[in-house]
Formats: sequence, structure tokens, C-alpha cells
Amino acid sequence: MRKIPTKLREEMSEDPYYAHCCIADSTCSGRIEWHHNLIYAGRQVNSRFCILPLCQGHHRAADASSTKERLDRIMLNRAEDEELQEFYKADLIGKKKRLNDNYLRKHTEQEEL
Repeated sequence: MRKIPTKLREEMSEDPYYAHCCIADSTCSGRIEWHHNLIYAGRQVNSRFCILPLCQGHHRAADASSTKERLDRIMLNRAEDEELQEFYKADLIGKKKRLNDNYLRKHTEQEEL
């Protein structure tokens, strides 16, 4: 686990976004923990958009494929495309578009039912 720099930790502590689970559904349980969602070049990335607040229950399930996809979508939508270009080898801009398209398609199908 990579240590979050003091300055970034202080900024996040003051931001109300980090006080609640970013998934925030009826299954939330436990205290809020900060999850490094992006691993790039074998290291956890210490950028604000990459660190997500999760309840303990969701944090334990963060590696499950359905939860991981949801967290990736949340993380990528928090970032500007300029921030994502730094990680060009991972094509995060393309991944953001694919995840958003899948999300819209799923929700459109559900509305039609």
C-alpha cells in the first residue's frame, strides 16, 4: 500500500466527497476507507481522482469484477481528459468512453423493460 502524501491527505480530509462511500447504496457498511483505484506501471497512483472513498464493505469487494468496473467508471469520470492523457499507455480516455457507453446502454435497456 502506497502512502498518500500529507498535503493530498489534508486536502482530501477537508473535501466532503471523501466523507461518504462513492458507491453509496443500501449495502454500505463500516467506516470510510480511501482506496487507490488506479495502478499504473506497477504502482498505486497518488492523484486525487484515483483515490476513492469506500465503506469497508465495498473496499473488501473492490477487486470483484462488477465492483471494479463501477469504481473505474466513477474514477475516470472524476478526471479531466488532460489528466488521463498522462496514462496514455493504459488508454484511460478510451476506457472512460467504453464504460460510459456500457452504462448508458444498460440503463436504456432497463428503462425499456
